[in-house]
Amino acid sequence: MGKTRDSKVQAVLLLADGKRFEGHAAGAVGITTGEIAFNTGMYGYQEIFTDPSYHQQILVMATAHIGNYGVHDQEVESKKVRISGLVTKNYSSIASRAGSSGTLQDYLERDAVVGICDLDTRALVRYIRQSGAMNAIICSDGTDESELMSLLEAVPSMEGLELSSAVTTSSVYDALPAEGIESKMRVALLDLGVKRSIVRCLTDRGCAVRVFPMQTSAEEILSWSPDGIMLSNGPGDPGAMLETIETVKALVNSGKPVFGICLGHQILALSQGLRTIKMFNGHRGVNHPVKNILTGKAEITSQNHGFMVDRDSLEGVPEIEVTHIHLNDETIAGIALKGRPVFSVQYHPEASAGPHDSRYLFDQFVENMERVVALD
Repeated sequence: MGKTRDSKVQAVLLLADGKRFEGHAAGAVGITTGEIAFNTGMYGYQEIFTDPSYHQQILVMATAHIGNYGVHDQEVESKKVRISGLVTKNYSSIASRAGSSGTLQDYLERDAVVGICDLDTRALVRYIRQSGAMNAIICSDGTDESELMSLLEAVPSMEGLELSSAVTTSSVYDALPAEGIESKMRVALLDLGVKRSIVRCLTDRGCAVRVFPMQTSAEEILSWSPDGIMLSNGPGDPGAMLETIETVKALVNSGKPVFGICLGHQILALSQGLRTIKMFNGHRGVNHPVKNILTGKAEITSQNHGFMVDRDSLEGVPEIEVTHIHLNDETIAGIALKGRPVFSVQYHPEASAGPHDSRYLFDQFVENMERVVALD
């Protein structure tokens, strides 16, 4: 841990299929494991690294330069770095930015995040695209590679892995609109690994938000008398979250407006009898095109997911309609329950980092709550 990027410590990245890459240490010196994934975003690395959805993933940044603008206290999506490891080409251990609160090197060392730099990330991304998602290990402490492969073989597959319990809040807490903003609606947020920007998008619209741990029962959530339910993003395999699926089913049946994002979208789908499947390669970046089928308009979205709703499972479920599709591969990017104020999207409308094309969905959620309250 005492060594820094300036030491030019040798490091190695090993993939589960035996593929090997050499480089130098970035962040903490040590060993880390996780499923390797790549992000195509060209900016916003601090928001990306602190996104709880990346828990237990080694992240390859496709952009060539990481760390050059340091870190800022306000540009976080949770209280700590969530990626299990970082892979980058050019890594800056100094920061040149007005308002920076420190370097990325210090930030990663603070949270004991092991990384590797000075390798050909372009070749690595191409390899992952061709070979699919798999587990990987980064080592910068000189451990023998035969021992590293033994450690890597013991890492569980992301498929079947429940991870939200590792990143959800440990206790209920409230987030209120800023002073001067009228409080309109009460939103109960089920925290599966929520990004702070999601909470902020709700409070900016006058919502009083109460955040509940993922293990909270539907009865306890509904006893607060919320006007709507938010299902957050998060990490892991949604199919492994059987209790949460039943909780969401009960919340939907309550008649309250529901809005699900990313993992919340997948859990909502599972609660209504659909299936989810692991993707060969996930969607991760700030430049993914999505079409809103209901309006015919396209939007550029921020995405981070390795599982998706199985389109074939829609057969025989006429009460669910597809509202959005990913224009690159036509995967399902949004669904809604016909005739009910319940909808979800596979991408991140709060988009931090990312474009704000999809923030209208928060307005739609608030309008759904206002409409239901007016009818009561």
